[in-house]
Amino acid sequence: MAKKGLLRSRDFSSLSIKDLLEAREAYHVHLAHLDSVVATAIGRYRIRREDPDAENPNAAPVKKSPAPRTLSNTVVRHWSWPCVLVFVDEWWTPEQLAHHPEQLVPPLLYLPDGRVVPTCVILAERQQQAPAPLQTLTFTSGLVGGGYPALTDVQGRQHLGTFGCLVTDGDSVHALTNRHVVGEPDREVHTLVQGKRHRVGLSQARQVGKLPFSQVYPGWPGSRTYSNLDAGLVRLDDVSGWTAQVFGMGELGPLVDLNCDTLSLDLIGCFVRAFGGASGTLEGEIHGLFYRYQSLGGFDYVADLMIGPRQGGGPLPTLPGDSGTLWCFEPKQAELPTGARARQWRPIALQWGGHRLMTPGGRETFAFALATSLSSICRTLEVELVRDWDIGLSEYWGKVGHYKVGITACGLVSNRRLAHLLTANADRIAVGDEAIAQGDLPGADTQHFVALADVADLVWRTTRKRDAANHFADMDQPGQGRFEGKTLLELWRTDPSTRSPAVWIEFYESLGITQNSGHGALPFRVWQLYDAMVGFLREKKVAEFLCTAGIFAHYVGDACQPLHVSFLHHGRPGHAEEEDVHAVYETKMLDQRAAELIAGVNARVRGRHITDTIRGGAAAADAVVQLMQATFDTLAPLEVIETYNATAGRERIPHMWEVLGERTCDVMARGALCLATLWESAWREGGGTKLPAHQLGPVETQTLLELYSDPAFLPVSWLRDMVLDQEAPAATKAPEPRGTVRRKQPVTRGGTRGGSARKVARRPSRRSPGR
Repeated sequence: MAKKGLLRSRDFSSLSIKDLLEAREAYHVHLAHLDSVVATAIGRYRIRREDPDAENPNAAPVKKSPAPRTLSNTVVRHWSWPCVLVFVDEWWTPEQLAHHPEQLVPPLLYLPDGRVVPTCVILAERQQQAPAPLQTLTFTSGLVGGGYPALTDVQGRQHLGTFGCLVTDGDSVHALTNRHVVGEPDREVHTLVQGKRHRVGLSQARQVGKLPFSQVYPGWPGSRTYSNLDAGLVRLDDVSGWTAQVFGMGELGPLVDLNCDTLSLDLIGCFVRAFGGASGTLEGEIHGLFYRYQSLGGFDYVADLMIGPRQGGGPLPTLPGDSGTLWCFEPKQAELPTGARARQWRPIALQWGGHRLMTPGGRETFAFALATSLSSICRTLEVELVRDWDIGLSEYWGKVGHYKVGITACGLVSNRRLAHLLTANADRIAVGDEAIAQGDLPGADTQHFVALADVADLVWRTTRKRDAANHFADMDQPGQGRFEGKTLLELWRTDPSTRSPAVWIEFYESLGITQNSGHGALPFRVWQLYDAMVGFLREKKVAEFLCTAGIFAHYVGDACQPLHVSFLHHGRPGHAEEEDVHAVYETKMLDQRAAELIAGVNARVRGRHITDTIRGGAAAADAVVQLMQATFDTLAPLEVIETYNATAGRERIPHMWEVLGERTCDVMARGALCLATLWESAWREGGGTKLPAHQLGPVETQTLLELYSDPAFLPVSWLRDMVLDQEAPAATKAPEPRGTVRRKQPVTRGGTRGGSARKVARRPSRRSPGR
């Protein structure tokens, strides 16, 4: 590349990684003694954005700019030459260097054999302020994989990291993360599901910290340099609850093998992607190789990869707690395969730390992730990457059911004005069938818009803890005391005076359930939100109505899933081997059979629209309870558990779908019809039919985000604090939508089968976070 001054006549394009490492090694002592140098790496020359050759490699040279070269005002182009990157915390002007020439960073590094290597000086001050506060995402699925938090207890404090991926030594399957995350051998390691800790296994003695650079990369210079691998294994107690996929990303492809023969400077500028247990989705770019972050006792310490923000993109928001995160190569969009779940991510490195550098004055902060080649880790630990264990899931697990119910209901309403509003905002309410089939679903995110049908899980599980009890109701559990032998389902059907929060609390307490989080309130939350939809329409607040209607879809979706409305939600009490049934049925099975589920639900609702409506929040709650009863009649919770128990391993999902698949389509189709009925009922009751056409277009996603992010919008409370417009209503019967699928099934009390169900029903229900 043509460059100005002394560099103009030189061509550095043929320099190799070995050349750059040898030059840095030869000049290390000199660079280390410069007051302003804080770190070095190897990479490609960064061109100021304002320079002509930032866009045209053959541009005429210009007078050298005195402005500092920073990360924010420079770019790397494919014509950028290989160089040694030198990070400084103070930029010396030509006038200052004239008085202190000994502080000059050499523009060229000369080797004894005649090779010449250029340097690129970057002004990047170390951040002095404290990093951003640690954030903990909400993981709603009991299915665990890469990207989930890894927790240990050390000296009375909780350490948080991230699981990277699954690996195997040929005997056992382990979760891979950092050595400093898992700590000493035989330490218990947990993860978080909906804010609650779950043990996953024990840390192993097979770990690796720092190794001589020459051992990791034989043949390359670095006799007094250590490479930080920082990797540790967790032997899993039960691999059946895990998947080889990475949460928020999907399936893994072949490992990128980085070694002395394959490493090249072509990695500089490559896009990479990850999902951190503290930060969520991370989109980065490789800025440098072999980042020398520390010199101590005459030895240097390097990280294989220096990953920073993408050129022209936002900052890299990596936080404490992302240690152990798996970074994967991200191909260009044109290189991505097509088809359902066809995309695979090639793992490249494991993050173990980070640095924060500031541009002059601290106006911008650049966070860098420091990572080690995954191939070096696997070779050192003598393990192999596991890629095919329980895959075929969506990128964000446990969302298929909610979004399918929501998107299906959008096409079932009869009123033309309502249909127009829902069609214009369908992508705000849910995601389409194609995206569901491909697993392209939203993830937990409190900063960016999330399709409304799963806001209750993806946002409010983090920001509104009291909403957790609104997602379920143990409708089939017999009570005690004055409720002896009666279930909430029977009480609701036979005694309308029991349809109140006060009576339900008394019922739960008769079972010894005293915690507010154990008092399921699903029908009453439906009651509240139905009345809210009517109220917003009467005030002609279309955005508020739409936001409420979309969120409302989540709770109706819960009501048509048998394990959300049963005390057997995580198996029979006392049967620990059944605790994964919820995640396997609602996450693994639906994700892996998404295409068949979509086709089955669509076939059941084809040509159907709502003709009858109800009136009032009490009737809406009753309609949802009827939906629960119809769900039990079609698909009893105990049968789901028995089907789960019938097989194990990789035969489990095919068997469960063969036995339960058709009826799962039945209950979801019924849920979509019920949701459409309640939407249209509220629309008519609130006067939506009179709204002018100009109010029925798309609503800005930012408006919806601001609404559901406001705690005063649709406020949540525990069951005991709920206020309803009307309690203990007269018995009502919601008209069943035309064409509703009803499949009769023999059931015992509360919708469970077999003689053993009644016996276990007397035990107090336990709450499990994967609900």
